[in-house]
Amino acid sequence: MQNLIIVGPMGAGKSTIGRLLAKELRLAFKDSDKEIEQRTGANIPWIFDVEGEQGFRDREQCVLAELCLEQGQVVATGGGAILRPENRQAMRTGGRVIYLHTSVEQQIARTARDRNRPLLRTANPGQVLRDLLEIRDPLYREIADIIIETDERPPRMVVQEILARLDDLPHR
Repeated sequence: MQNLIIVGPMGAGKSTIGRLLAKELRLAFKDSDKEIEQRTGANIPWIFDVEGEQGFRDREQCVLAELCLEQGQVVATGGGAILRPENRQAMRTGGRVIYLHTSVEQQIARTARDRNRPLLRTANPGQVLRDLLEIRDPLYREIADIIIETDERPPRMVVQEILARLDDLPHR
């Protein structure tokens, strides 16, 4: 079976929905950020502090390339993984891409207490999220096989919609 690769902004539910989807399909679940943390022995904020965003993105690109070469798993990506053309290509060729779209308001609600978000360490996280979405949304849409709205929806309902929409996709 092809990989299912989940993209979207922070707070969209990529990890939560990815785990549920993997369980439902009896597939392995991989979270690219968790893979980076396990390989480095450091958390994402520490990597950002020490290596900067560029260093983190370099690590992310290596991990994504490896994960996309494997088969039969659900992969949750970091929100910014979409920024590099090499990552977009790896995801497109590595499986079916599912874009979990959510509003900035929902992102704020879901990430308000999360200290593991280096890009939100600012006086105005809402503006940061709006700016990020403006840049990233077209890139998510460019590679998505399926786009799912997650606002105000329980994760299990989102998973059921993904499963139904996967059945409708032509084989490639």
